[in-house]
Amino acid sequence: MQSSTQTNVTKMQFALLTMLVLFSPLAIDIYLPALPQISQAFHVEHTLAQDTITWFLFAMGVGQLFAGPLADKHGRRTVAIVGISIYGLSAVLAWSAQTIEWMLMARLLQGLGACATSVAAFATVRDLFGPEKSGKMISYLNGAICFIPALAPILGSWLTQQFGWRSNFSFMALFALLVGVIMLINMKETNPATEKQAVFRLERYWSVLKTPTFIFHSTLCMLAMAVILAYVTSAPVVLMDGLGLTMNEFTFWFGINAVVNIIACLTAPKCMDTFGTRTTLISGVLLMLFAGALMLLLANTAQAWAFMTPIFVSSIGFAWVLGSAAGKALAPFGDKAGTAAALLGLFQMSGSGLVVGLMQRANLEPQHMIAVQMLLVAPALFILLSKVGKAWHKVTV
Repeated sequence: MQSSTQTNVTKMQFALLTMLVLFSPLAIDIYLPALPQISQAFHVEHTLAQDTITWFLFAMGVGQLFAGPLADKHGRRTVAIVGISIYGLSAVLAWSAQTIEWMLMARLLQGLGACATSVAAFATVRDLFGPEKSGKMISYLNGAICFIPALAPILGSWLTQQFGWRSNFSFMALFALLVGVIMLINMKETNPATEKQAVFRLERYWSVLKTPTFIFHSTLCMLAMAVILAYVTSAPVVLMDGLGLTMNEFTFWFGINAVVNIIACLTAPKCMDTFGTRTTLISGVLLMLFAGALMLLLANTAQAWAFMTPIFVSSIGFAWVLGSAAGKALAPFGDKAGTAAALLGLFQMSGSGLVVGLMQRANLEPQHMIAVQMLLVAPALFILLSKVGKAWHKVTV
């Protein structure tokens, strides 16, 4: 009887969790085809238009330092609903932006809203599924997230061509309104024993940060996410401005990569079941290193396939790394799941945004910049092959 109830709760919650984790990728992927138009509208260089993505991710990561403890103290549901509200309001501000500075501020605010929905979702995963199954569920959620890169640019391309680039932010505001209503009606609190102590205490963060397995796996998530962010922000410049692809052709290639990512995310749990998290991680890192070498080899080939083939390979590696590493990073934490999820988000979002933002200002060609990001995961391979790496993946918390 108990098992049946748990199954029903899992199915219901998974649909709600999926909606919560869609806010962040939607805020990035839907308006990618419009990035060249945004830079033209505000009369700025491509780097500043790309900053609307990196600033969003930076705010999303930093904001989780607050959203995580708040989720532990006031509950996942409250944080999720407040985050959705902030997200919707900031989408309206972005829609009405008249300067790039206005747009960047709106995107910072939107990142804060998205971080709250993300923390609430992943802390709820830890509440419902525990340390053993949370990594697998995160992989399934990542699979659901990957539908957004497949579908959002198609929608964004149509909206941009029919109604202009601002219509993408109108859609985000309407999405927030709809999901907010659904959450108010259906979302139940999964952590009713909320904390009575002060929310922001240094020891809360330190108890997570002093755990070596958390630091390693969170850093690996950050480096994997940096590869995807470098690709996402550079693809419109390379494919549309550099190679002359139309908006629809760009969406086609972007969609193919999203399909590859979906398949990889859905196979990650099976790989972890069959081979273990360590072997899955090692395989993912090796794929990303191969993709980096391939990107360097094809850097001077002015064809869309030459740019996208290494991306396809790295997307498989990314999915396997993120699913395995995120679950391992959160595994040791129960009552601090919200804080741990927040710090993981800080590494994954703000860390990757900072790394890519700095790399974009090194005046490297986009292909070279992306290849460097892929090759940065190399040290992780040596750690995973060491005695320490083996021990981390033998311990069950």
